[in-house]
Amino acid sequence: MDMFSYEFMQRAFWAGGLIGMIGPLLGVYLMLRRQVLMADTLSHVSLAGVALGTVLQLNPALSGFAVAVAGGIIIEQLRRSYRTYSELPVAIIMTSGLALAVVLMSLKQNLSKSFSSYLFGSIVAVSDTQLKLIALVAAAGLLYFIVLRRPLYSLTFDEETASISGVHTGLLSFSFAVLTGMTVAAAMPVVGVLLVSALIVLPASIALRIASGFTAAILIAVLTGLLGVFSGLTASYYINTPPGGTIALILLIFLLTAIGVQKLLRLKHRCSKYRRPLKQLEIHAKP
Repeated sequence: MDMFSYEFMQRAFWAGGLIGMIGPLLGVYLMLRRQVLMADTLSHVSLAGVALGTVLQLNPALSGFAVAVAGGIIIEQLRRSYRTYSELPVAIIMTSGLALAVVLMSLKQNLSKSFSSYLFGSIVAVSDTQLKLIALVAAAGLLYFIVLRRPLYSLTFDEETASISGVHTGLLSFSFAVLTGMTVAAAMPVVGVLLVSALIVLPASIALRIASGFTAAILIAVLTGLLGVFSGLTASYYINTPPGGTIALILLIFLLTAIGVQKLLRLKHRCSKYRRPLKQLEIHAKP
């Protein structure tokens, strides 16, 4: 039977397409701002929110979403307090999120068993509520990057210059942290907590390695993310593997392939450079 005849597969592809579009776009900015680990940190914080929601008998998806957004705001606040040690806020929030998740999981029996879908992602786990939440995040993210593309571009490459030119860097940084938390929480049902950073970072890594400019990097990242998500979901359905891990592995194959092709092209270019002088010498050496 065709996989699209199932409603949960339709929801999974819609959710995957939306996250595959907004996640890599966010990843390009995170990499350029040297904040790659922020996505991984907020995924662990979001897990604590899911555990909190389960213990308090709230909607786990909504509670994870709220806690991830709060975690992004706290990271940004700590980053401004520890400007010299920019990696310290990430370490503080990551360890705090993991500790809180472990403690909350111990408060309720059999809670850890139901966490497998959040840890590794599950096609079945994408509910109508989660799909609506993902659609809302994707729409808000696209609007955010379109409306604020110029000040965000300035902030990404030189925060001090952006501040001098009149950009409200503080407010913009906080809004960016909120969007990061929203995107990470929304991506959890598709790829899981442990692999959410792969969907955000790997397409951006490919794009920044092969793109000739900023706009090209964004386009390549989004296309790579969409291709990785759709092919990963298809492969996981037919070979019965976890979707999150399958998507991450396919994106990793894309990255390794891009690196390999790029090195081969460079080697070919170097060889062509050395061949020209040798041919010239042969011509001059003829009597």
